Amino acid sequence: MFTSSKLPLKRTTGPEKTSPQRSTNESWFDRSRKVIAGGVDSPVRSFSAVGGTPFTVVRGSGAYLFDVEGNRYVDFIQSYGAVLLGHAHPVVTEAIKRAAADGTTYGAPTTGEVLLAEAICGRVAGCDQVRLVSSGTEAAMSAVRLARGYTGRNRIVKFAGCYHGHSDALLAGGGSGVATLGLAGSAGVPPGAVADTLVVPYNEVPDLDETVAAVIVEPVAANMNLVAPADGFLDGVRRACDAVGALLIFDEVITGFRLAAGGASATFEVRPDLWCFGKVIGGGLPVGALGGRAQILAYLAPDGPVYQAGTLSGNPLATAAGLAVLSNVDDAAYAQLTARAARFADRLTTSITDGGLAASVISIGPLVGLFVAEPGDGLGHEPGHDPEVDERTVRLPRNYDEARAIGENGVYRAFFHALLERGVALPPGPYEVMFPGLAHTDDDLEVAIDAAGEAATQVAGGLFKPR
Repeated sequence: MFTSSKLPLKRTTGPEKTSPQRSTNESWFDRSRKVIAGGVDSPVRSFSAVGGTPFTVVRGSGAYLFDVEGNRYVDFIQSYGAVLLGHAHPVVTEAIKRAAADGTTYGAPTTGEVLLAEAICGRVAGCDQVRLVSSGTEAAMSAVRLARGYTGRNRIVKFAGCYHGHSDALLAGGGSGVATLGLAGSAGVPPGAVADTLVVPYNEVPDLDETVAAVIVEPVAANMNLVAPADGFLDGVRRACDAVGALLIFDEVITGFRLAAGGASATFEVRPDLWCFGKVIGGGLPVGALGGRAQILAYLAPDGPVYQAGTLSGNPLATAAGLAVLSNVDDAAYAQLTARAARFADRLTTSITDGGLAASVISIGPLVGLFVAEPGDGLGHEPGHDPEVDERTVRLPRNYDEARAIGENGVYRAFFHALLERGVALPPGPYEVMFPGLAHTDDDLEVAIDAAGEAATQVAGGLFKPR
C-alpha cells in the first residue's frame, strides 16, 4: 500500500499563471504552427492521436510539469524516458552549469566523454567500447552500418512495432509515432532504402540465412505500448544469429540504464554484439551511444572502413549531465523503482476497472504500460476464467498486431483527456509507455490512481466531454 497525504486531484495553478487572453496553450500552439512544421518538433508530442491542443511547457520540477497557463501536471512522460531523477534535479542542473561555464562545444576530445564512456562500459557486461553520438536515431543508424561493414552483408531483420529511430532503413514496421499516426513507414523513403530490411513479428524467432548482417530488436518492446519478450524469445534470437554469423543488436535507448544498471542485457541475461543507448545517459540533453565488442567497434573510422562522425558527438554538457545521473543511481535505487512501479501498476489496474473500464496495466522493471478498452472488448481470454473478471481484463498483447488492435479501440483518447483534466499527464498516444521515476512519490502515484478511477467512471458512463 502507498501512504499518501492525498495531494489535490485537480490541476493546480501557481503564481506564474498569466492571463488566458495573453498566454494560453491554444495561443502558443497557434503561434507554433506558423513557424514550426506541424506545430511540433517531434510528431509524438502532437495530440494527433488523442485530439485537442497540446499543452505548452514552461518548466518542470521533479515529477511535475507546468504549462503556460500555470497548470501543474503529474508527469508520466518524463521526456519519453530521458529523465530518470526528475525534472531540474539539482545534481544534473549543477553539472550542466559547471560544464557550460567552461564552454558548450569544442570539436575536440574531452575528459567528459571519456568519463561517460567508462561509466557505460563499466556497467554493461560485454560492452567493451562505445562511440558517442547525439541521438538514439544516430546510434541505431550507425549500428546497422557497422554491422553491414563488419559482416560484409546487407540484409537487416527488425521486428514489427519496434522503433529504432527515423533512419530510412529502420522505419518499416515502426512503432511509436509511426504507429500513432497510422503510417506504414514514411513518404520520401525510396524502395531501395528498405529493400534489404525484413520485418518479422515480435516474439517469434525468425529464420535467418547467411545474407543477414544483423537482427535489431528492442529487448523490451516499448514503442507499441509495453510488450514483454516471451520466455525464450531473446535467447532464441541470439542462437539464430550465432547459427548464421549475424550480429545481434539490442536497441536499449529506452531500457538502457532504466531497467537496471546493466540494462536489458543484464536483466534477461542475453548478451548482444552491439548496443544502442540514449535518453538516460544524457540526463535530458541530446545524446546517444553505439557500443559493443572491441573487435567490432574497431571497424569504425578512423581505425576502420566504416565511416561515422558528428560535430556535436560527446557534447560536454550532455556528457556531464549523463554522468551525473549514472553516478546517482545504484542497484538499490533500481530495486526501489521497480517495486514501486509494480505496485503502481496493480493499483492502477484496480482503480480503472472499479471505475467501469476494462484495463490491464503491466510493469517491466520501472516501465509501465497501460491498456484500456470497453468492458468485454479485451480481445479474448483464456478459457475457464471468471467471466466477470475477464470482462474487465485486457489480454496483454504479444506483438504489434495485437497491440494495435487495442490501441485503435478509441478508449485511450477519452481516458487520456479525462486524466489530463485532473492534472495527470500521460503520453498523447496509445503506443507509448509511462515512465514513473525516482522523483515520483507515493503521494504522486496515489493522485494518479485516484484520478484514474474518476476518469474511468466518466469515460465508461459516457459522461466525459473533452474541452
